[in-house]
Amino acid sequence: MRDQKIAYIDLSTGEVRTGLIPEKMRRMYLGGRGIDVYLLYNHVPPGCDPLGEANVLTVSAGLLGGTPAPSSGRCHLGAKSPLTGLIGSSNMGGFFAPELRFAGFDHLVITGAAEKPVYLWIRDGDIRILDASHLWGKDTSETPAAIRTELGDEDVKVACIGVAGEKLVRFANVLTGLKNSAGRTGMGCVMGSKKLKAIAVRGTQSLPVSKPQEAFDYLKRFTDMIQDHPIFKVFSKRGTLMFQDDSDMIGRVRNRNFQFNQVPDGRSLYSENTERFSLGMAACFGCPIHCRHRYVVPEGPGRGTYVEGPEWSTLGALAAEVDCRRMEAALVGNYLVNKYGLDSLEAGSMISWAMELYEKGIIDDKTTDGLKLEWGSEAAVYEMIRRIAEREGLGDILAEGPLRAIEKLGEESRYYNIHVKGMSSLHTDERPTPPMALGIATSTRGADHLRSRPGVDANLLPPDVRDKLFGFATPNIDTYEGGGKLIWWHELMYVISDALGTCKFHPLFMSPSTLTFEDYANLAGWIAGLELSSAEIVDIAERIYTLERMFNNREGATRADDTLPERFFVEPTPLGLGSFQGATIDRQKFEDMLDEYYQAHGWDKEGVPTVETLARLGLDKEPSRII
Repeated sequence: MRDQKIAYIDLSTGEVRTGLIPEKMRRMYLGGRGIDVYLLYNHVPPGCDPLGEANVLTVSAGLLGGTPAPSSGRCHLGAKSPLTGLIGSSNMGGFFAPELRFAGFDHLVITGAAEKPVYLWIRDGDIRILDASHLWGKDTSETPAAIRTELGDEDVKVACIGVAGEKLVRFANVLTGLKNSAGRTGMGCVMGSKKLKAIAVRGTQSLPVSKPQEAFDYLKRFTDMIQDHPIFKVFSKRGTLMFQDDSDMIGRVRNRNFQFNQVPDGRSLYSENTERFSLGMAACFGCPIHCRHRYVVPEGPGRGTYVEGPEWSTLGALAAEVDCRRMEAALVGNYLVNKYGLDSLEAGSMISWAMELYEKGIIDDKTTDGLKLEWGSEAAVYEMIRRIAEREGLGDILAEGPLRAIEKLGEESRYYNIHVKGMSSLHTDERPTPPMALGIATSTRGADHLRSRPGVDANLLPPDVRDKLFGFATPNIDTYEGGGKLIWWHELMYVISDALGTCKFHPLFMSPSTLTFEDYANLAGWIAGLELSSAEIVDIAERIYTLERMFNNREGATRADDTLPERFFVEPTPLGLGSFQGATIDRQKFEDMLDEYYQAHGWDKEGVPTVETLARLGLDKEPSRII
């Protein structure tokens, strides 16, 4: 296994020091999200201001990043979140993480804050802190272009913030390439607080493969399976937008904030409507699927600009939630949030919340400075995206995220805001699917589908097949009993993907035919030379997720935070097929499911890891400050 390096960069003093990651730490946390949570728990002072110099920003490749492993281009960013005050954790694809490894580093730990804007220039083992005053104010496409011109190398990979990050919007993202963004939990805001405009990397170093023959034999079989699989064939043509089709048909999407669970006449937002705009599909590093649409903005702001996307989450947030029923609205909205550097999910949810408040008279034209926040108004959505990014008027309030915006707009607004732990919920409606509802309630970073969402196709399999896949009795997706253990299992699968630096669409999220814990153990050995059993892989996942829980508990999170917005419990879904219509979450059954979930993790009734669990996972001596 190649010596894997970590760099500690103090922006306040300009000091840069480097070190190696001990193999012991790899065996405990792998890399990516795993090493990051260890670093955060050990280096972030409890109770610190997320926008203060004491907060730490981590940028990490996974253990398999940049190798022949399937879709090994994922990059993880971590910090204390300025949005939630809890663990900040976000993930992006593209080519940045592999390039970071080619440049000689697996992990960056960024502390302090610069006096003026700077960017990091990392090339083949060398790290420099360069002036970025001339880049401050540029958007996320202008910034990398200017850096590449300045460095004289078009192959430089750049991760940067836009105006939203500079202005400390609490859900500002970090973007690399045309659309790959670390959107959730406000990592762009943390970069802005440190006056860090961008990180540029270029490397020419190689990454050895421990057992090339075994690795390539397996990867050939895996790639052949992917390319022949019917789901992935559709996926490579429609991208994640294909999920809108069946989700809307059955009644599992948000419309008009949280008033409806289907989009009336919503066929116009189905994935087939992208074909007239799509110029073809693009892929992240090492991916055989190619799920990213390429297109030219067809109208409005940015017309004629070449971009990529949108993802299903962006379509849901910037079209379905705000009741804009043209695909063009999602395409323009996608361009704008990426240009300014905003989390599309948070932006869409905050705007749809404001629209419902406007409809109900809780805010008025005085609050909006005359802007008519009416359902389906594409112009209003585009303008609110700009105002949030620029922190103008109502946009300045929404830029603070759910918790602080509720305080500013008054108690009457609270009921209508759909968030968990201070992060807006996603674009889907989980009332008909209790295990999925539990998943967004217990996610360590706030409401999220990329932390534990059970794969739809696995849940539609015959029970005996499904139980064999998971290794225990599994529930139907519309029932409660067994839901806690189902979410626990998927949390572990997802965290391993993040720690290895691979895409989540390859494990069981998509198909029972794809990557398992055993496959991940084999890949860690064949490629990285880290010999692990599938049981050890599961333990690593448990360790990472439990340490995230410990971070949140240390910051004051309790069982009371593992819950859902009130509307989940009291408002039945008005539309949908079969059990998807008339659904609410039963409070007592939800609490019982939460108990089952805690028990699966080895946590007590309050969601605190037990002494026995800490000892079993080797977490009883944390913080240990080994790295």
